[in-house]
Amino acid sequence: MPTKIHARSVRVCAAVLALVLVGWRPAWYMARDAGFYSAQGLKVDIINMSGGSRGAAELQAGRLDIMHVGLSSVIRINRAGGDIRTIGSLSNVIRFTFFSAPGVKTAAELKGGVIGVSTFGSESDSTVTLALARLALTRNDVVLKEYGGGVRRLDAVRSGEIKATPLNEPIASLARAQGVNVLVDLVPEQIPWVFSSIVVRRGDIAGRRDLLMRFLKGTIEGNYLALNDEKRAKEVLAKELKITDPKVLDITYNDFKAQSPANIEISQPGTENILAQFPGGSQRLEDYVDASLLAALKAEGYFTAMQQKYFR
Repeated sequence: MPTKIHARSVRVCAAVLALVLVGWRPAWYMARDAGFYSAQGLKVDIINMSGGSRGAAELQAGRLDIMHVGLSSVIRINRAGGDIRTIGSLSNVIRFTFFSAPGVKTAAELKGGVIGVSTFGSESDSTVTLALARLALTRNDVVLKEYGGGVRRLDAVRSGEIKATPLNEPIASLARAQGVNVLVDLVPEQIPWVFSSIVVRRGDIAGRRDLLMRFLKGTIEGNYLALNDEKRAKEVLAKELKITDPKVLDITYNDFKAQSPANIEISQPGTENILAQFPGGSQRLEDYVDASLLAALKAEGYFTAMQQKYFR
């Protein structure tokens, strides 16, 4: 039976290691449901946490083993003295729509108001800069505050407690259905980004390389299965995320398909776009991204094998 191991008490026992992930993506759940992780000798626990940057800090502190978070959080942590790296990406485009409170429909009405983000340094925070630019505003023209998860931010913007907030699916569709005003929609622009990446401590890339390779194999196959088998993917999402509304389930799955690269490759234009939002520090990609594990999987023919198995 797999041994469950957490945080700094990590030990390898019979080549089985428990990994802790934060957040949700169909690839995680499909890999676990289909037995791809167990086939690689892994037991994976998935922990949801509001705000990616908070999870990235937990990873850096050693209380988590693997994290999915946007590259913005990686940059922020590393520039503050951390040493984590993105090793794969589950989304390479921005998926945020910016909604505003009743009576806030112009830049002038937004100016001076509070914009709620999940946590500082998260993708919801960094993409605020782009949305404000569409309104000829800057971050100095508003007040940014942490408000946690999307449901809480939606409630706050509907009530007028905050003037605007970025939301992604399926909460964005819920906001539209409730008649919340769309101030700026970044989704149709298909802006390259590393919106949701797989992040580990840099030392683990060498120190636990075999483990991470096996984890990536399970994740990639889970991603291929989710992309290839819509019915099964929806069943797993409904079970894991407690989704009962078929419309919400459709939105969630379609949003996944619209943003997920099959081989979880990391978008270079996306990394460059994010780094442009963080001047004043290192602009070297290797200080934040390590694609060596994906390169090794490609060299051994793993991607080709997955394509042949699932996209025949």
